[in-house]
Amino acid sequence: MDCENCVMDQKPFADREKALRILFFPAAIFFQETVLKFACFKEIPFSSHIYTALFSLAAGLGIYFLAGLFDRPFNKILAFAFNFAIFLLIGAQIVYFQIFSTFGTLYSLFTGPEAIAQFRDATMAGIQSGLIYILLCMVPLILLIVFRRKIIPEKHRSAKESITVVLAAAVSHILCVALISANTAGVLSVSYLYREAFIPNLSVANFGVITTLRLDAKYLITGHPEKLQEDHEGRGEERPDAEAPNEGLAYNIVDIDFDALIEQERNDAVRGMHEYFKSIPPTEKNVYTGMFKGKNLIWLVGEAFSTLAINKSVTPTLYRLSNEGFVFNNFYNPVWSVSTSDGEYVTLTGLIPKSGVWSFKRSSRNHMPYGFGNMLTPLGYTCKAYHNHFASYYGRNESHPNLGYKYVGKGSELALKGTWPESDLEMMQLTIPGDMQNNPFHTYYMTVSGHLNYTFGGNYIAAKNREVVSHLPYSEACRAYLACNVELDRAIEFIIDELEAAGKLDDTVIVLSGDHYPYGLKDGEMDELAGYELEKKFEKYKSTLILWNSGMEAPVYVDKVCSSLDVLPTIANLMGLEYDSRLITGKDILAPSPGIAYFNNRSWISDVGRYDTSTNKFTANPGVSVDEEYARNTQKEVNKAFEHAVKILDYNYYSIVLPEGFRNTGGTPSEQ
Repeated sequence: MDCENCVMDQKPFADREKALRILFFPAAIFFQETVLKFACFKEIPFSSHIYTALFSLAAGLGIYFLAGLFDRPFNKILAFAFNFAIFLLIGAQIVYFQIFSTFGTLYSLFTGPEAIAQFRDATMAGIQSGLIYILLCMVPLILLIVFRRKIIPEKHRSAKESITVVLAAAVSHILCVALISANTAGVLSVSYLYREAFIPNLSVANFGVITTLRLDAKYLITGHPEKLQEDHEGRGEERPDAEAPNEGLAYNIVDIDFDALIEQERNDAVRGMHEYFKSIPPTEKNVYTGMFKGKNLIWLVGEAFSTLAINKSVTPTLYRLSNEGFVFNNFYNPVWSVSTSDGEYVTLTGLIPKSGVWSFKRSSRNHMPYGFGNMLTPLGYTCKAYHNHFASYYGRNESHPNLGYKYVGKGSELALKGTWPESDLEMMQLTIPGDMQNNPFHTYYMTVSGHLNYTFGGNYIAAKNREVVSHLPYSEACRAYLACNVELDRAIEFIIDELEAAGKLDDTVIVLSGDHYPYGLKDGEMDELAGYELEKKFEKYKSTLILWNSGMEAPVYVDKVCSSLDVLPTIANLMGLEYDSRLITGKDILAPSPGIAYFNNRSWISDVGRYDTSTNKFTANPGVSVDEEYARNTQKEVNKAFEHAVKILDYNYYSIVLPEGFRNTGGTPSEQ
């Protein structure tokens, strides 16, 4: 009897240990996912905790099932391996976000080791910034080590037990998907986000890292079947054809017979693209069309260049050029998934990049008629592109020649000193004098002197120019950032001096924008340089676009909202180049059309207000009154723009609609 009581007394303890073994992995995953959210987001929707908890339960039960298939010694190895792998995954994503303000994708795991090796200082800074959260993520691993006898699963005793665990995982997953599918509220619904649009930051915020990587893997394997968001009644909204162009106006458009293409096309996706681009209103030519026709073009994308780099005393050339020429008062430079490469892709193609891949490298397989090298070379221009870091980095040795450039980088005909970062001034000194011998010429630069980390101890350029900024009342990081941009300032000053000495200054246009904001600075350091507290969701991406020619008698001030997407079509219009404005996501800033700036998470700013996807909230500008459906309709247009920019890349669309040799001669592409 006593023995029976002992067994009965021990049963509750055995049941509690069993529950602990079953629930440990789901709880560990949910805990680490929650830590990551607090590390990376200031606002977390309550519903996201429910979704993440249910997905964590499904994933954790799956791990429990796998770890209980074998005898205890091997179960122990599996339990530690799964837990350690999740810790590494969550910790790595925290570090990645601290550096780039976005999350790494599976594609980056296979193509990113080069970046980690070369930018180890930035990686260490990211670890330091997120260290407390990384340490918190170690708690489940420590608990597993300390209480391993009570936590590590025992071998499943029966098929019934195994089936029960699997069914519980499946029910949790299905329940979560059902809840998500039912949530169609808001301008950008959670249902649309999960089923149709891969937006890493929003996906992690709502569903967690593990689910985001699962979706990423699905899209890598099966492609990206993004569809347009449906309205609350579940009906897709058809977009009407654009109104026929006003015969009294001229447009940036080429003669494409979309009706014939639609009739001939057998691929549904491509036919849908023809229908979409046919419906896009083209941008009007304007008083500035052809203003710079035939002029030389020097175009720079500056590493981490922003308005914060402009200082009258230490970067006087940047200050001068930013206040002369065209002055864009509402220019934004969003950060994209692959940081520098995507920022460069956006600027040089006018297209939104695809999340989860290196869009620029991927584009090297495609026909890219609107690469400036491809547009200017037939007009007699000599077109060269340079980068003062390694030539093959981010696959530029493949993407840039495909844009029509003779491309040269460090280690490939560009003999630069072995510093980190390398000198922009040295790159100009080695290249501009030779390029100026060509007439006309177009030279493109991707600079690197402005690269993080912003310290005087580990950054050669910052140390080189330290004395120039020593008098400024800023912290070391702020002074180092400015010191890095002193090098860019001197490089542009050198270009101007060389052009002036050769009598070519008035015949040359200089364009400069950044690849992304200086995310190597902390928020407080950016506030320090700005002189006030920046609004972090939109304002910290507000930047400067320099578009300058010495022959302009007075500045032209432009208040229209615009972004780095709009740089290419704006330059194309100014140079009088033939292009079809319907086929480029960005639009000519100087055209009389509404302005809008897209952000990676599909937030946007227009001339009348802004929409924040993280809070699902539209805010109209002061004194502006718009229809309540304005935000919803605008978001639908934003979703379409993202979808079709991705399809241009995936389907090599330009090769279909603008095949090699196509010219505006009155025929359809199929007749050329």
